[in-house]
Amino acid sequence: MTIDLRSDTVTRPTPAMREAMARAEVGDDVYGEDPTVNRLQERVAEILGVEAALYVPSGSMANQIALKVNTQHGDDVIIGEGSHVWLYESGAGSALAGLQFSFAGKGGLFTGADVRALFKPDNHHHAPTRLVCVENTHNRGSGRVWPEADVRGVLEAARALGLRAHLDGARLWNAAVATGKSEKELAAGFDTVSVCLSKGLGAPVGSLVCGSKADVWRAHRVRKIYGGGMRQAGILAAAGLYALEHNRARLAEDHANARRLAEKLGAVKGFRVEAPDTNIVMLDLEAGAPDAETLVGRARGEGVLVNAVGPRRIRLVTHLDVDAKGIDRAAEVFARAT
Repeated sequence: MTIDLRSDTVTRPTPAMREAMARAEVGDDVYGEDPTVNRLQERVAEILGVEAALYVPSGSMANQIALKVNTQHGDDVIIGEGSHVWLYESGAGSALAGLQFSFAGKGGLFTGADVRALFKPDNHHHAPTRLVCVENTHNRGSGRVWPEADVRGVLEAARALGLRAHLDGARLWNAAVATGKSEKELAAGFDTVSVCLSKGLGAPVGSLVCGSKADVWRAHRVRKIYGGGMRQAGILAAAGLYALEHNRARLAEDHANARRLAEKLGAVKGFRVEAPDTNIVMLDLEAGAPDAETLVGRARGEGVLVNAVGPRRIRLVTHLDVDAKGIDRAAEVFARAT
């Protein structure tokens, strides 16, 4: 049996989720007439405490729509080091919205002071700063949860400088479980929020971009421009509704499995692992241990799939398709692979 820890996007729909998809009531969502999509959008807006939400095919599209809604061509956007909107979205912010990025802080997190230091006013010498983006949890930063004080400081700086604020909340569900705070509390103060259904929640596809009715109205047009309009999308939205109601609380199991994996890997000579906040484990290989690609290849040979994210760094992500027994087996394979 293969144990796939490359990402929490590799999950398969459960039989119950497939049944919900098969029974979904559908219509034409481009006309706003798919009742299941409409219910999903209303439910996510309710959870986040915003006026409206728009269903889109992917997390990257949700983020890129939000960037476009919040900026003008030629603007500057402040982001954290290694942010998904810059590193993993194929240059779309520059290619589609004409943006440049300024990088704040280290490890994906930054402060209000960082925002003030990077702010560029609107004059002819600069690309004016218009937007600040927070990624919570931070993928490249080991699934870290943003400290509440840092989020508050960033939002206060943004407001003082006249900037808009976007929350890349692809894994906001994980942050909520890890902190005990509601998604509504974690999203408060942001102009736009993106959330993903196809990562830890286990739906096969789909994200939402959320905010005020006016911003979501603009987002609907950008979705059309970017080719994200879908027709009888209720079949997919039904999986998202099922995931929201059945798979949010169980994310605590993924977090426990990540801690279990980190402890076991950390006991292996030559491995260095930080205790994870959520479901992402970053394994750093010290001198004397094989390089990342070698270890990835050896693990694959024994049926354990992981990703190298640097010459001596490997990412392992827990999810609903890998239980504690699978975690133990993966740790054993890695210990032998050294």
